[in-house]
Amino acid sequence: MALAGSQTEKNLKDAFAGESQANRRYLAFAKKAEQEGFKQVAKLFRAAAEAETVHAHAHLRVLGGVKSTKENIQEAVNGETFEFKKMYPEMLAKAKAEGIKPAEIDFDYANQVEKIHAGLYENALANLGKNKEVDYYVCPVCGNTVEGKAPDVCPICDTPGSKFARIS
Repeated sequence: MALAGSQTEKNLKDAFAGESQANRRYLAFAKKAEQEGFKQVAKLFRAAAEAETVHAHAHLRVLGGVKSTKENIQEAVNGETFEFKKMYPEMLAKAKAEGIKPAEIDFDYANQVEKIHAGLYENALANLGKNKEVDYYVCPVCGNTVEGKAPDVCPICDTPGSKFARIS
């Protein structure tokens, strides 16, 4: 099977991106529907989001994008490092230059958190196989991700730590 460089490879990458974005979009739509009291619509959005995840995972597997855990962690380190060293600083600078304050705040939060993610992945790589188990907590406003326990207040966006989600 000659996937590399083929139109099918491009199509799989495009499909993976589209399905991944649909998943996130539908989860955001579900949250909004839930807030507005439309529980059944929220449930439908979550069901469709899960189906989009199934599709995205299948496309990624066909592309050979899921490797060993060690390789996957290294890829995550590389991706997060690119985001906080290059991608978000450039986006942040552009938002500042254009005077679009909400995007500036959004990009700044994401940039700070991507640096944290890179560190967490580096730590996971260094401890791979040592079976050290810790809990993770995620800030619902900026995405700050912490090990162990939630802070009293998020150091990035000042959200109370009581609002952090525990990830199991």
